[in-house]
Amino acid sequence: MTKIVNLYFSLLKLIIVLCMLSMVVMVFGNVVMRYAFNSGITVSEELSRWLFVLMVFLGALVALRERSHLGLDLIIKKMPPAGRNTCLALGHLMMLFIAWLVLSGSWQQAQINLNVAAPASGLSMAWFYGVGVLFGVTAIPVIAYDLVMALRGQLPQGKPDYLPSPQGAKP
Repeated sequence: MTKIVNLYFSLLKLIIVLCMLSMVVMVFGNVVMRYAFNSGITVSEELSRWLFVLMVFLGALVALRERSHLGLDLIIKKMPPAGRNTCLALGHLMMLFIAWLVLSGSWQQAQINLNVAAPASGLSMAWFYGVGVLFGVTAIPVIAYDLVMALRGQLPQGKPDYLPSPQGAKP
């Protein structure tokens, strides 16, 4: 199961790279077209925005799994282990609630906008809101796993043990 999860998150990282590459090519191409030929590719602006939103949500998922979001643990570090685990559990419950809100709201918006076409590309706007659905479906199990580990008192600080360590790093 760990291999499948690692493969999934490696795929997400690849998609992030492809989003960035596509955005650079489309925006640079559009700038060149406007400067050199006094024209542009209208759809490139819209697709660049969509890819940026996709890249941000996928990047948030990768950072969530690797526990690399910014955090302030000044108070938690000074607490005894039971208090630390309680605070972590409460934080994870709040994150689960927010992830559920993102998932349910994005699902509703995708359904509402299923037959609404985007202005430049003509694609269904449900694709745009589907990114939030993907985020929620992926984030909820990650947060739930970390919540269970926090309740058991086994949530390590820093990078999780199920991630490969950087090459050349000493344990």
